[in-house]
Order: sequence, then C-alpha cells, then structure tokens
Amino acid sequence: MAACTEVLKREFPSIDGELLTYVEDVLQSGADEFEDGEEVYEAIGAILHEVSQDKTEEDIRQICEVFLDLLKPRSGDSGGGGGGGRKILGAPINLKEVAASQDAVQEDIQSIWVVSRDDSLKVDSKKLEKAEAKRQQKLEKREQTKVTPGVGTIPVLQMATASQVISKKDNKMEAKGTNRSMDIRIENFDVSFGDKVLLQNADMLLACGRRYGFVGRNGLGKTTLLKMISGKQLQIPSHITILHVEQEVVGDDTLAIDSVLEVDTVRTDLLNKEKELNAQINAGSSDPELSHELSEVYVQLQNIEADKAPARASIILNGLGFTKEMQARATRTFSGGWRMRLALARALFSKPDLLLLDEPTNMLDIKAIIWLENYLQTWPTTLLVVSHDRNFLDTVPTDILYLHSQRIDVYKGNYEQFDKTRTEKHKAQRREYEAQLAHRNHVQEFIDRFRYNANRAASVQSKIKMLEKLPELKPVEKEIEVTIKFPEVEPLNPPVLQLNEVQFKYSSEKVIFNLVNLSANLDSRICIVGENGAGKTTLLKIITGHLQPTGGLIHPHRGLRLGYFAQHHVDQLDMSVNCVELLQNAYPGKPIEEYRRVLGSFGVSGDLAMQVVASLSGGQKSRVALAKMCMGRPNFLVLDEPTNHLDIETIEALGKAINKYSGGVILVSHDERLIRMICKELWVCGGGTVRSVEGGFDEYRKIVEKELEAAAT
Repeated sequence: MAACTEVLKREFPSIDGELLTYVEDVLQSGADEFEDGEEVYEAIGAILHEVSQDKTEEDIRQICEVFLDLLKPRSGDSGGGGGGGRKILGAPINLKEVAASQDAVQEDIQSIWVVSRDDSLKVDSKKLEKAEAKRQQKLEKREQTKVTPGVGTIPVLQMATASQVISKKDNKMEAKGTNRSMDIRIENFDVSFGDKVLLQNADMLLACGRRYGFVGRNGLGKTTLLKMISGKQLQIPSHITILHVEQEVVGDDTLAIDSVLEVDTVRTDLLNKEKELNAQINAGSSDPELSHELSEVYVQLQNIEADKAPARASIILNGLGFTKEMQARATRTFSGGWRMRLALARALFSKPDLLLLDEPTNMLDIKAIIWLENYLQTWPTTLLVVSHDRNFLDTVPTDILYLHSQRIDVYKGNYEQFDKTRTEKHKAQRREYEAQLAHRNHVQEFIDRFRYNANRAASVQSKIKMLEKLPELKPVEKEIEVTIKFPEVEPLNPPVLQLNEVQFKYSSEKVIFNLVNLSANLDSRICIVGENGAGKTTLLKIITGHLQPTGGLIHPHRGLRLGYFAQHHVDQLDMSVNCVELLQNAYPGKPIEEYRRVLGSFGVSGDLAMQVVASLSGGQKSRVALAKMCMGRPNFLVLDEPTNHLDIETIEALGKAINKYSGGVILVSHDERLIRMICKELWVCGGGTVRSVEGGFDEYRKIVEKELEAAAT
C-alpha cells in the first residue's frame, strides 16, 4: 500500500487527506478481489477524476493498471515460484501462535477459522459519505459566493441528493441484462436534503404485485424519495417501467380520451402503421408485401385487444369524474385540477411495473375517491402510494412502509393493522426498556454497596464486567405529538350567519345555486360535500364575500370575523422569506414572540419557524397558512380542503382542535375520517342547490356507492 500511496501523491498532488485515506482503504479492502484494471477504475475512477486537473480518462485508466500491478504482482515478479503473486513460505507457520496473535488484536475471535467477511459490498459507505459531504460543502460555498450586481448574494435553494451502495453482483447482472426479477430491492441507501439527512443506511423491498402505503410525518422525505426513485437517482433494474403521477397533462388540442389512449404506444404505432399501409394500397400500390404486412398488423391489434382500449379508457375517465361530453373535449379546456386527473387516468391505463402516486386523493371528490379505492384493489403490478387519507390507507394497501428515524419499517396489512401492531410494539419495547433499566440499577446498586468490601471484590468485578457486556440501553423512540390550537374567541348571540334564498350564476351560464337557505352559529360544524364542479368552493366564496350572490341575501353578525383557508393559499405564500417573516409581513408591528407563539400553536416551532418557506414540505406550508389565517383572530372558520398535504397525525390534531374551538366552522373536505370526527350537519352540493342529508356521512356514502354501481352497469 505504501507504493500505491506514493503513486497517488505523485500523480494527484491536490488530493486532500480525507479522500487519500478513502482511496487507500478501497484499494486495500479490494486487493484480493480486483481481477483487472477495469474493476479498479470502477471502484476509484470517479474520485480520481474529481481531484485530477489535467489527466484524461485514458491516463487514469493507466494509473489504475499500475495500482493493480502493485496490489497483485504478475508472474515473474518478486515472490518467486510463479502463480501470479503467490508466496512460498520460507519456514513452518505455527497456526496456534497465529490464532493467539489474532486474539491479542481482537478479543472475541477464538480462532483464525472463524474470521468472516461480507464480500458483497466493496465500498466503505461511511468514508465515501464523508468525502462526498466535504465535496458538497465546497460546491455550496462556491454557489453562495455568486453575486448579481445590485441584488447581492443569490439564495441557493437546497436540493435533495442520494447515495447508494450497490453490490458488484447486481452491477454485473444489470450490465449483462440477466436480471429479470420484477421485485425491486433498494439496499443501503442514503437521502439528504442539504445538510439534513432524511434517510440513512435504509433498505426498501417492493415485491411485485403488492400495494404499499407510504406513511410518516410531514417533512421526513416521502415525496423526495418518490422523486429519487422515478428520476433513477436510486438504481432500479432497467427493465422495470416506472410512472410517477406528479405533473398535470399539458393542455393542447388532443381530446381527453385520446390523451389517455396515446399512452399505449404499441397500440398507437400499430394503428398508425395500419393507416399508412391502407393509404398505400388505396393509392393503387401493387406490392403484394403490403397486404401481408397489413394482415400481420391486424393480428397484432387483435392480440393486444386494441378494439377494447377505448372502452377501458372511458371507464377510467368516467370513474375519475369525466362525463362523455368532457371526454370529447380538448385537454386545453380543462383546469389544472382536471388535467391532474387526466395524468392519473393515463397512469392507470398504461399499467407500469411500478406506479408511484403522491396524494392521489387531493385532486378528487369523494365519489372519485371511492371509485379509485375499488379500482386499485385489483391493481396487477406494484403500487407505492403516499397518502394521508386514513380511509384510503385502510382500503387499498396490502403493506405499510413507515418512514421514521431516518429508516423505513415494513408492516403487513392496512393502516389499521399497522397502527395496532406499532402500538403493541412500542408497549413491548417500553416494558423491555424498563426491565433492562431496573436490572442495570439493581446491579449498579450491588456494585456501589460492596465496591470497597474485600470479601466481595470478586463478585463486584464480575458484576462490573457483566454490566459492561450488556447491550447499549436505548430509550424507546417517542414521536412528538402534533398539537394544533385555534385562538379563543368571545361568544356571539345567534344567528351569526344567514343565507336567505341565495342564488348564483356566472354571467350567462347555467345557475350554480338556486334558493339556498343556510344558517350557522358559533357551535356549528357544517361539512359540505359534493362532486367537483358542483359549486362547493363557490358557496364558500359567497359566504366569505369574495363573490356576490346574483339573488337572495346574506346576513352576517356585526361582530363576525371570518378566517378563510383556501386551497390556493398554500401556493400563494411568499416562498422567499422564513415563516416568522411571512407573518410579520402580513401583520406588522407585533413582537417576534407573538409570531412564534402563533406558529408554535400549529406545530411550526424552533428552527422550523426560521426556515425559508420554499424549503418546507407541503404539510408544513399548510400549517403556516393556517397560522397566518389565525393571526387575525377569527371567530368563524371557513376551510376549503384544509387536509391536503397534512399527515395523518396532523389531520387528527386538526379534528380535535376544531372540536375544541369555541367559534363556528364551515368545512369543505373529502377526508372521510375528519368529516366523521367533527360533522354535526352535512350539506350536499349538486343539481343547482344545496341540501341537508339526514343520516350524515354514512347515508351520503350509500348514495354515492349506488350511483357508481348504476354507472358500472
């Protein structure tokens, strides 16, 4: 190794100590395994390129050959006897003495024959991680020093990075194309976001045909990991097709149903070829091969059941809320939310080997959610879905992946089973921890009592050694409980809000509402449901005064202070400031402690409150938006889809906070669990009016399921 080190220092004078040590360790640990210079280059070539200033790839490959010669001298080199680096012993070796020397170095090794080594991994991941972190810091410093005239330093938005240790066996199988397994195994990988480590030495196994629900607190990296998988920043076998429903369909003149059908490229290519061949035959071509080719195209179209594809696409679109008329419209005529539904429809139609869904229920109404739950229960390939809809997670997944403490744990069954298993596991861990702690205290008490007693010296020494050999005692991991607290309000005499004979329509379009009568007080908990486009958000805007009714009257109490949380409020937050500055800009003149107190009441505390808004997760941004709304101390909340992006624990906390809130609440939501938690009155939008449903959400769900059954037949 001394010769290798000398070559390294001579050829790469700019290499720093950390990287030098790392390269030395890689060469030393792989000395027996390297078969040729190409394998040496695979192990350290990338790092040598980083530290070289003027060397080409060919130069570095030659240097790697030199390393190989130094590590494994060829036949004819010193050592004699041929055999490519074998050594002939000049004297007998006493194996017992060798074993004794091994014991001196490592006490727990009893014999040289029990020495084992895991040869599947060839890289010291910790040292590589350290070297990579050092390089990343240098790059970040360079970026942060870039200055635009008159503007100052450009704020650098941190990006997520991933590293993964891959066995040589997997690399060779991938290179040869012999890996045909449909299971996806990602082992020993790390994911970081700037300086924050999201996952460390994590493992993930996705078995073919299983449906995985991916859960965990906001900001731990679920969405980031999905992007890493879809972007191939984590190695996935190349033969596996991946589709991540992340961006909406681009709006153009393509019809909605054609946008879905064109995803099947095999069918599309065959149909185009059929048209081309028919055009040539109709043009009078006498080539007999054309008829033969056309026959083959027809056979292939029949084999893939191309004639059934439009019906299958139409069923998916109908389930997601697209009527026959909407399916025949150009994609550019749809809003962003509907184009996201189109993206989901395309994914469901194409059936990739791995389908990644991130909060698919956010864009759907309850009717579409129920349809999607039923549809995904027969999904034939692998599904990985991030969702915070408790009912969805109880219905769809066969397994739960739980992200916490920079690792991923796997639980069989749906969310309800996971919750029970995790609770029992925590109880068992707590009992074990308490028993171990009591045992340690008992032993320590004995040691302290008889430490200076000569008659008990042997016993004390025995107890001390026993205590040292006990495994490290780790306290049971306890998640921080999410708390949300709305401000206290003064009571108002009823009625607080009344809508009398209210109607509304956009210009000359059809009437959205007609003769709506609604009254609410401070003890009201009104949940509004209905299909997308039925007017739920429009009704909220009329209540809050953002829209004026075209008929009827609204009578608000003179002391009414409305707090309005709209879906788009999260997207319209100023992303360039931190959370405290955001509230300060909206409500200037208050002490910093006041802003931090309000943010803290929504779980945004400590360093998180000083983070730039752009770097927060979707759920954290939602909590900041709720905090901003409450800075005005409203006594009546009007909430439009407040659960989007919130994790399950936060949704639970939101429901409890609403129940404790002394003001009134009108809520639009598709989260079944939240509705069941807080709902006292259920109002259904549809058919140009708003009606109350006796029997609450259970009755409404029955109505929706009957409609879906009727549509299916």
